Amino acid sequence: MVPAWLLLLCLSIAQVTLETEDGRVLWGPQPVLVDVKDENDQVPHFSQLVYKFQLSLGTKPGIPFLFLEASDGDEPGTANSDLRFYILNQAPAQPSPHMFQLEPQLGALALSPEGSTSLGQPAEGLYQLLVQVKDMGDQASGHQATATVDVFIVKNTWVPLDPVHVPENLKVPYPHPIAQVHWNGGDVHYHLESQPPGPFDVDTEGKVYVTKELDRESQAEYLLQVRAQNTHCEDYTEPLGLRVVVMDDNDNAPVCSPRDSPVSIPELSPPGTKVTRLLAEDMDAPGSPNSHIVYQLLNPEPEEGADGRAFELDFTSGSVTLGDAPLRAGQNILLRVKAVDQGGAEDGLSSTCEVAVTITDINDHAPEFTVSQIEPVSLPEDAEPGTLVATLMATDADLEPAFRLMDFAIEAGDTEGTFGLDWEPDSSHVQLRLLKNLSYEAASSHRLVVVVRSVAELVGPGPGPGATATVTVLVEKPVPPPRLDQSYKASVPVSTPAGSLLLTIQPSEPVSSPLRFSLLNDSEGWLCIKEVSGEVHTARPLQGAQPGDMYTVLVEAQYEDRPTLSTSATLVIHFLKSPFAWAPTLNPVPTRHLCTPRQDHGVVISGPREDPDPAGGHGPYSFALGPNPTVQRDWHLQALNGSHAYLTLALHWVEPREHAVPVVVSHNAGTRQLLVRVIVCRCNVEGQCMRKVGRMKGMPSKLSAVGILVGTLMAIGIFLILIFTHLTLARKKDLDQPVDSVPLKAAV
Repeated sequence: MVPAWLLLLCLSIAQVTLETEDGRVLWGPQPVLVDVKDENDQVPHFSQLVYKFQLSLGTKPGIPFLFLEASDGDEPGTANSDLRFYILNQAPAQPSPHMFQLEPQLGALALSPEGSTSLGQPAEGLYQLLVQVKDMGDQASGHQATATVDVFIVKNTWVPLDPVHVPENLKVPYPHPIAQVHWNGGDVHYHLESQPPGPFDVDTEGKVYVTKELDRESQAEYLLQVRAQNTHCEDYTEPLGLRVVVMDDNDNAPVCSPRDSPVSIPELSPPGTKVTRLLAEDMDAPGSPNSHIVYQLLNPEPEEGADGRAFELDFTSGSVTLGDAPLRAGQNILLRVKAVDQGGAEDGLSSTCEVAVTITDINDHAPEFTVSQIEPVSLPEDAEPGTLVATLMATDADLEPAFRLMDFAIEAGDTEGTFGLDWEPDSSHVQLRLLKNLSYEAASSHRLVVVVRSVAELVGPGPGPGATATVTVLVEKPVPPPRLDQSYKASVPVSTPAGSLLLTIQPSEPVSSPLRFSLLNDSEGWLCIKEVSGEVHTARPLQGAQPGDMYTVLVEAQYEDRPTLSTSATLVIHFLKSPFAWAPTLNPVPTRHLCTPRQDHGVVISGPREDPDPAGGHGPYSFALGPNPTVQRDWHLQALNGSHAYLTLALHWVEPREHAVPVVVSHNAGTRQLLVRVIVCRCNVEGQCMRKVGRMKGMPSKLSAVGILVGTLMAIGIFLILIFTHLTLARKKDLDQPVDSVPLKAAV
C-alpha cells in the first residue's frame, strides 16, 4: 500500500514556481518528476482462505479444475508483486502423496498423471491441500500466505448416451429437449458440436435441444459431441457422443422416373410380352412401410365386351406385360399407373405414372387386288405393241410404307411373253400392256393370271385368294369401217317446207351391223337426218336460200356397236327456183279413233281424187308429219304406196282426247298441209272406244243413297232401344212384388 504522505507530496510538487514576496513570478512554473521506488512491504494474500471444489472421477490429468486467486499491494509488474503458488501438503497422502499438481505462475490446480492413475480407490472421498502463495517470483525470499483447498472426489456422471430418435416434422414448441448430460465436477461449461452441422444446442445445465423441425430426407442422422470444459475452454474429460436418428414420417409421395420416348411393341406380340417396368422412388426411409410401393393400373380400362385386358400389371414389381385383348398397329396408348406407398394403404401417398406405348406395324397382311376377276377385254388383232390392256389395283392393309411395297408378275396364261406389266415401285397400280402382235388364228383369247406379292418378308399366313387377278383378253378380227359413196347430191326448191324428205343415205357396200347417221357442219340448221334410216329431211323452211346456190354438209356413218369405226361423205344440196304453186285436191279424211294403250290400228290417208294438171300426170305423192317435235314424237306416218299413207301411234301411251295431226303432202314441186283429226280413247277388249256416260235422269245420286242408308240404320236403332227399355222395366216390376203374390205354375 502506498503511504498517504507520499501521495500528498506528489500532488504538491507536481509543478514548481519561484515568486517574490509580493507574488511576482520570477521562474516557472516547471513540472517536476518525482520517481518513487517501490519497496516489498506488502504481503500477498489469497482471495479465499478455504477453497472447496468437487472433482469428478474421470477428469483428465493436467486439466485445471480450480484457479487460485491471490493479490499483492506492491507495484504491479515488479518482483515485489510476482507471485508463485505451491502445494505444501496433501492429506491424506494415499494412494499417492502427489495426487495433484499446481501450476506456479497461474495457480491452476489439476490432477496429476499419477493421481489420475491412482484415483478411483476409494471411489469418493476428500483431499485437503495446503497451498502457499509467495511474492518475489522464484527468489527464496519474499512474503508468503497460505490457504486450504478441500477437493471432494465425486462419482463420474459423464456416461455414454443412448441414441436419440427424433421424428421428422415434429410439431412441438422449439427449442425442444431431447437429451440430458451432467458433469459432476464443479465450474463446468458445456459445449456442443454437430456433425454434420444441425439445429442443436446445449444449455448451462447440460440439456440438449433441437431448435427446429428435422427433415429425414435432407439428413437422416446426426452425431453430436458434448464437451464439459473449464473456464479456459479445456475439456475435463473426453466428449460424449450422442447419435440423433431422425425418424421417418410419410411425407413424400412416390415419384415416377421420367421417360423421354414411348415404348414400342410390335403388333401380334403374344400375351405376357414385357412392355416396361415402372420404377417409382419414395424418398422416405428405405425398407419402411412409408417407402413400400405398390402399383395399380388406372387405364386403359377393358373395352366393353372384351374377354380380357390389353395390359397386365404386377402390383409389387411394377412390371407391365401384354394381356389377352388384341392390339392394332398404329395405336398410341397412354398407360396410367398409380403408385401408392405404405403398401397401398388407404392413407398412403400416391402419384400417377404415365407411359406412352406405340403398337408398331409388322408385315402381316399380304397385298390383294381390289377386283380379282376382270371383265373380258377385247383387242383388235392389229393392236399395236404397247397398247394398254387393263389397269389393276391392289391394296395392302399394313401401315408401314416399307411393308406396302408390292411386286407384280404374270403367273399363268402368257407362255409366249405377249403381255407385260408396268408399275412404279411405290405404286399400288399396275398396267397390263401388249408387248407383241396378236394373232387371231394362233389364239382367239388369252386368260392371264396376275399375282401380287409383298416386297418385304411376310409375317404370319401366306397370301390368300385375293392375291391373284384373272384378266381375259379377247382377240377380234379387224372390221373395216362402213363405206359410203364419195358424195351425195339433191336438188330442192327454195320453197320446200320443213319436214320434206330430200334423199336417203345408203352404204355403198353391205354392212355386218346397223349404222348410225349424223350430220356435221350444218351451219344453217336447214337439214336433219334420221339416225337409223339415213333419211335426210328439211328441218325448217329454207329461208335465205337462193336459187342456184349450193349447200354442203358432211354425213357421218358409224357402226352401232363400234362407234370408233366411222366414215363420212359429202352431201351437196342444189337450190332450185320455186315452181308454179299447185293446190292438190285431197280426199277428206273422216274422223277416226285410235286406242291407247296402243293397239294394231291406224288411219289411212289418201292422195287427191283427180289431178288438175294433166301435163303432170299422176305422179307419186309423198307424205310427212309436220315439223312439230311433239307430233313427230307421238305419231308415226308410213307410206303405203304412191297415193296413200298409214298414220299410227308412235308411243305406247298418248293422252286420250281429240288430236289434230298435221300431215304435209308433196307432189312434184308443190306441197300442202292436211290436218287429220284423230280421237284417242281407252278401248275395251273388242277394240271399241269407251266414252264417259252422264248420269241418267231419275237415278239417285251417291249423296242421296248414303242419306237413305243412314236414316234406315237410325230408325232400326231407336226401335231396338224401345224394346230393351220395355223389357227392363217389366223385370224390375216382377222383382218388387212379394213372393207369395207371384202365381204358381199349375202342374200338369
